[in-house]
Amino acid sequence: MNVAFVGLGAIGLPMAVQIQRAGHRVIGIELAEASRARAAVEGVAAVADWRALIECDVVVVMVATPTQLAALVSQCDGLRAGQHWIIMSTVGPASVREQAQRLQAQGVQVVDAPVTGGVARALTGSLLIFASGSAEAVAHCEPVLQAMGEVKNAGVQVGDGQAIKVVNQHLCAVHLVAAAEALSLARSLGLQPEQVLELVEKGAGGSWMLSDRGPRMLEGTDTRVTSMVDIFVKDSGLVAEAAQACQAAVPLLDTAHARFKAAAAAGLGQRDDSRVIETWR
Repeated sequence: MNVAFVGLGAIGLPMAVQIQRAGHRVIGIELAEASRARAAVEGVAAVADWRALIECDVVVVMVATPTQLAALVSQCDGLRAGQHWIIMSTVGPASVREQAQRLQAQGVQVVDAPVTGGVARALTGSLLIFASGSAEAVAHCEPVLQAMGEVKNAGVQVGDGQAIKVVNQHLCAVHLVAAAEALSLARSLGLQPEQVLELVEKGAGGSWMLSDRGPRMLEGTDTRVTSMVDIFVKDSGLVAEAAQACQAAVPLLDTAHARFKAAAAAGLGQRDDSRVIETWR
């Protein structure tokens, strides 16, 4: 297929690379010149002009925020009826449904397919993909989706995938903050956090977030960035908004969201999300 990939950031670029390696023709669309340069190094052609997507069979969208998604859809007019858009950004159910309606008014088919697994799994094409939409639209897009990871049927309504991602991000946010608090507690007890991490991560209190983020929590502010604090400010905020919309109580999420906002306010927004541990110092 001819595929346009919008958003060649830290996770978007390896996803686009996997699609290209699967034999599809990929054109990247990315506003940041530095990101286009990184794409060129990986062999992915990229431009800044959205009009490069008009003649493509499939458009994959991996922008960062609901505002960016709305801006993209707003400028895209004259789209080809029958084109398929796969919205893989974490933008929440309300956003994806609103933008899907605007796209569908132009005859575009929309698949809501947020992902989990982060940069590490994007690099290996092993993301977990929550795909929702009509069976026909999902089936049409499967050759592209399967290049990026394992596709799970999340429902027939656009927005169902985002709703599942909301639950996923609730757990991620809470587990990440819990891991930071636990390692901070270990330090306050006079223990060596490195030793504590090694001993407890395989026990009943362990979690994927503890094992993945824990080592970076102990490396210091300048540890490598795989997912920024600002992303979790956004994602935990989307969870809070979705919970409020359905009147669900999420006190643990509220606490985690406050910690990520505190980290961003402390100047850590562009740092790795593991730096939320610094809010305990």
